[in-house]
Amino acid sequence: MSKILILGASYGSLLASKLLFAGHEVKLVCLPAEADLINSEGFRVRMPVRGRAEQVVIDSRQLRGKVSAAGTNDVNPADYDLVGLAMQEPQYRSPGVRELLSAVAKSRVPCMSIMNMPPLPYLKRIPGLDTDALKPAFTDASVWDAFDHRLVTLCSPDPQAVRPPDENVNVLQVTLPTNFKVASFDNAKHNDLLRQLERDVDNVRFPAPEGPIELPVKLRYSESIFVPLAKWSMLLAGNYRCITPDGTRTAQEAVHTDIAESKSVYNFVYDVCLRLGARDEDLVPFEKYAAAAQSLTRPASAARALQNGVPNIERADKLVQLIARQLGLRHPVIDRIVDLVDTRLHANRQKAAAK
Repeated sequence: MSKILILGASYGSLLASKLLFAGHEVKLVCLPAEADLINSEGFRVRMPVRGRAEQVVIDSRQLRGKVSAAGTNDVNPADYDLVGLAMQEPQYRSPGVRELLSAVAKSRVPCMSIMNMPPLPYLKRIPGLDTDALKPAFTDASVWDAFDHRLVTLCSPDPQAVRPPDENVNVLQVTLPTNFKVASFDNAKHNDLLRQLERDVDNVRFPAPEGPIELPVKLRYSESIFVPLAKWSMLLAGNYRCITPDGTRTAQEAVHTDIAESKSVYNFVYDVCLRLGARDEDLVPFEKYAAAAQSLTRPASAARALQNGVPNIERADKLVQLIARQLGLRHPVIDRIVDLVDTRLHANRQKAAAK
């Protein structure tokens, strides 16, 4: 049994459910109201299973592992075997979270990020990147200064999930049950842990009325550090194109309204990843992504956050733009996306300042 600390109980509860099934112990770091609810009632994850009319409901109280939740001041990262980073990038500079992240760095416990925005230490593992020039894409890049890049890896957050707005915050609805794909660490012992977690999740069976069934959303380990970069094409062709000048659109609309433009953006980012060192087998072809996007009937989280007036969102759009420029590349649609997000964030900050 391993002890795993996960910062962020929303998306983090999806990964936690898989680990708890396998008998591991998980501590979720979240807001006080969330922590109280999880400690008293556990959490639920609903997910569709292919070939089954009824969705599966995973109740953390019925799993082999032990789950608990706490605030940022109530955990010691050194007590854990692995730390999962499941908050959105702007949250790491928040009071309390920033100090906990610093404690994580000092503990030298290996960290697996499941953020859309890769942590800066992970980017330092990609040969040839000038990571100092990438800092403007981060809300506050200094929160990553204390990390040893050899102890940080990235797990592509491919599964899509939302908290239903009319339900308690301990409920998560999976909308696209794909796999988490985690890159290796620069350490054999830490990679052994990832492989063990992969096997444990593979062996999980859900006790359905018709008998034990295999669940989707696996953990897939890869020796390649480039596998999580497959998400970048999806983010730029889909997620950030959900953002419009005065509102949002669904990811399905963003991808399929102008399929030629979507494919152009997707393949441009795909090529950026190849130039960084990725192989075709590390990445996902556009046709497979476009087919999956047919089921994405909500705006992406970045678009919803902008619409709700937040002053900062994850800027994977700007990150990819800056990386492409280091390679002497640019795409007019990506430049327009970055300009649009900059404009809308500026407007949100002005509104917040006027209150």
